[in-house]
Amino acid sequence: MNILFIGDIVGSPGREAIKILLPQLQKEYNLDFVIANAENAAGGSGITLKIAQELFDCGVNVLTSGDHIWKKREVFDFINQEENILRPLNFPNGAPGRGFGLFNLKNGLKIGVVNVNGRVFMEALECPFRTSLAAVETLSKETKVIIVDIHAEATSEKIALGWYLDGKVSAVLGTHTHIQTADEKILPAGSAYITDVGMTGPYDSVIGRRVEDVLMRFITAIPTRFEVAKENIQLHGVVLNVDENTGKASSITRIQKKLSQ
Repeated sequence: MNILFIGDIVGSPGREAIKILLPQLQKEYNLDFVIANAENAAGGSGITLKIAQELFDCGVNVLTSGDHIWKKREVFDFINQEENILRPLNFPNGAPGRGFGLFNLKNGLKIGVVNVNGRVFMEALECPFRTSLAAVETLSKETKVIIVDIHAEATSEKIALGWYLDGKVSAVLGTHTHIQTADEKILPAGSAYITDVGMTGPYDSVIGRRVEDVLMRFITAIPTRFEVAKENIQLHGVVLNVDENTGKASSITRIQKKLSQ
């Protein structure tokens, strides 16, 4: 089974990359399933139903998210009904939406997807280790193929979760920091791992925002509106090859595709 996980989609440039480049990747890698982190897909922060549907129409099967999931108020109106949009599962009880799900493939196979936020240098939520393990134990009753999106700031926290879930899931994939790392590997018990899958959007930027806006903030400390950049649009992610019978990953391949402009 070939699974593509796409790094954080940033604004309209990121969505344009999905529209044009995803069909190419589907053919190149004979993809069975596509997951994308879309918490920044609407204007660089948050998600709307219209934009989610746009991404589904392009071939994305499941959207994960992170700490920016609540930035657009309308998300509260639809997240309970949209099963293919996940929010971090370790928000406290009472938060709308769900943090993991079981999804059917066209060939009759099933895949589990888990979305969890880290806590180091981020908002204090429920324990990402215990909550993700509980979700994995539930999903493993139905499928061996389980992908975990750990949306976190600290490299150590992501790596620790990778080791914690090794052999229990097919992959632990980091998001949030928008810079693709070069540490992709298969852990000893068969789980694929990478600290950050990267960003889909404008790479001539500071993690997706205009350089001049961010420099103004750093240099003057004056509150500044961060606009989404426009130049050098790329799609970053990873392609996983997973044995559907055992759930173990046989390979993880980093993807960096540039949109011709």
